[in-house]
Amino acid sequence: MTTSPTWARAAGRAPARHPVTGRVSSLTYVLLCALLLFALGPLVLFVFSALKTQSELATSPLSFPSTLRWSNFATAWEQANMGAGLLNSVIIVAGTVAGVCVISGCAAYAMARLDLPGSGTFITYLLVTSSLPTQMFLVPLFYLWTTLHLYDSLFGLVVIYWGLFSPFATLLLRSFMMTIPREFEEAARMDGAGELQVLFKVVLPNALPGFLTIALVTALSAYNEFLFAVTFIQDSFLLPVSTTFFTFQQGFTQDYTLIGAAGVIMMLPMLLLFLALQRRFIEGVSASGLGGV
Repeated sequence: MTTSPTWARAAGRAPARHPVTGRVSSLTYVLLCALLLFALGPLVLFVFSALKTQSELATSPLSFPSTLRWSNFATAWEQANMGAGLLNSVIIVAGTVAGVCVISGCAAYAMARLDLPGSGTFITYLLVTSSLPTQMFLVPLFYLWTTLHLYDSLFGLVVIYWGLFSPFATLLLRSFMMTIPREFEEAARMDGAGELQVLFKVVLPNALPGFLTIALVTALSAYNEFLFAVTFIQDSFLLPVSTTFFTFQQGFTQDYTLIGAAGVIMMLPMLLLFLALQRRFIEGVSASGLGGV
């Protein structure tokens, strides 16, 4: 009985492995393509609807436009006064991001670094408040904001957003600050630095990816928020861009081609911002320990 060489036995086993590897690789690509279609399919149809006429959209909503109606974007921009809406949204987003970064930054530093009594209770409080439905705050806030003369003002809406988005931002930033080595702060204290100097000169520079993450998440949330914006802003010149879709309602009908065009215009600024900062955003989420949640 002859024994086959080692290279012959290895060659005999090799072909059995390649089909399995090929099947696994093909299945992976099929799943990725299906997820890509699931994510981009509605977006592509939304863009198609923005380039059609109203009659074409009603007869063939899923088809490619027969004639590209680029004029829908100009009509939507003028009819909904989207220039003023985008400007109001920029003011709201900038004020919200600045306030949330200050509030959550101070709170996260205190929870992550200072020996505070009842810190676990405070974390539980933040978890509970961030999970509560926002609709339950509408009625008491309406009466309070009317009394404080904050109703129908951009600043009043920004203050509401501070309260809405700060709890989650504090939890995320606290998780990020827990990963910063304490040796940096101890070395600064040995050199005579106080708590504020440690915060601004040591902790904050090392926590910039975390701040960028909460800034991007807060900006997206404030830019897309609709319920509080339409409830607490009545002046048409102060409405953010997320409320412009009411303009295209005519009686009981709506012009969905103009809604699609306005939606594409509204989506582009945040899409470009996320694409520009996506690497920093992913790094911040991963470093905060929430990447696997």
